[in-house]
Amino acid sequence: MGGVACHCHNSIYADILILMYTREIQPPRDTPVENGIPVQGTWDRAFKEVNLLDIHRPYRTPLPGWARDYRIKEWQRFAAQDDRYFFAALLANFKLYCFAQIHLYDKEKGESYQFKKLLPGKGWWRLPRNLANASAGSLSKRFFFLIHNWLDADSTMLDVDIEAERGKSILTVYLGYNINKDKINPMAVSLCFSEHRSMYAFKAAAPVHGDIVFMGKRITMEPERTTGIFCDYKGFFPYRMRNVMCSSMGFSADGRRFGFHLGENQAKETNRNNENALWTDGRVTPLPPVRITMPKGADSNWIIQDMEGMVDLVFTPKVNHNDNFNMLITSADYNTPLGHYNGMVVNSDGEKIQVHNMLGMGEILHLRM
Repeated sequence: MGGVACHCHNSIYADILILMYTREIQPPRDTPVENGIPVQGTWDRAFKEVNLLDIHRPYRTPLPGWARDYRIKEWQRFAAQDDRYFFAALLANFKLYCFAQIHLYDKEKGESYQFKKLLPGKGWWRLPRNLANASAGSLSKRFFFLIHNWLDADSTMLDVDIEAERGKSILTVYLGYNINKDKINPMAVSLCFSEHRSMYAFKAAAPVHGDIVFMGKRITMEPERTTGIFCDYKGFFPYRMRNVMCSSMGFSADGRRFGFHLGENQAKETNRNNENALWTDGRVTPLPPVRITMPKGADSNWIIQDMEGMVDLVFTPKVNHNDNFNMLITSADYNTPLGHYNGMVVNSDGEKIQVHNMLGMGEILHLRM
């Protein structure tokens, strides 16, 4: 259950295997809440439903249902890249406002495009409580999106249409993530901030197919050349929330599909359970907690390392995007640079996977709400 066999025919990996970080990956369960209390752990499939309102008294002071609902923050993130383009989308419901952000980067031309939408209030969209067969869409004028999480059919789909003036589409996106349960091992985690407050995350790296039409030009994403990472988050995050994320995906030097998604947040007991994962050809390796440091600030190199020798990466920002909001009782600072990763990550077989100038994204999210 998540362990690594010590029978190794290659002595090069012997010491690594003996000291390898391991984490129990549990079989599927219906929900991350049991008898009103959040459970902690790592699972190999999505939950049937994630309703954090089932948690009994997440705060010392009893709150009505609507007030507890306002404390739950939720978002889904999509990222995909082939040899020419990098695409990323964040669709978030922070309850006091909804926020959408789209990135498109042309590697060949070195051109970056960003689209965003901020809408006060929570009613513009609500993300699904299950990923088996559920949809969510926007009600915003000139910014349409539809998410269909359909893991029962081994897929998640994103449909985006952003209109310019006079009803003309400036960006249209249709992407499908092939999360085939027989070929792709996703990871679901439930992590606690306190005994009755928790966060949930689901992540998967998978082939992506679809089309992006930008300013009249069609970009076809072919699954043989395109890898994506899909993430789903919900949580009773702290009032002053701090999240740092690092992720990238693509192909190794020998042609294998791989990707990683690493986070540093305020959850407790991060050695036993955390949200860090590496995928190689669909197989997931739970990674140890990491420390992400920026000795010269967020615009310079980020150092991403663990204590087990499984993660040793440097992220060098190339294109910076920073969004700041301050609306009386709430504020946000969201920095999402694009840049290159260099270094190595180690999978559960003890194999070092070299990462060389691999385009990816960093995220720094500070919320006060």
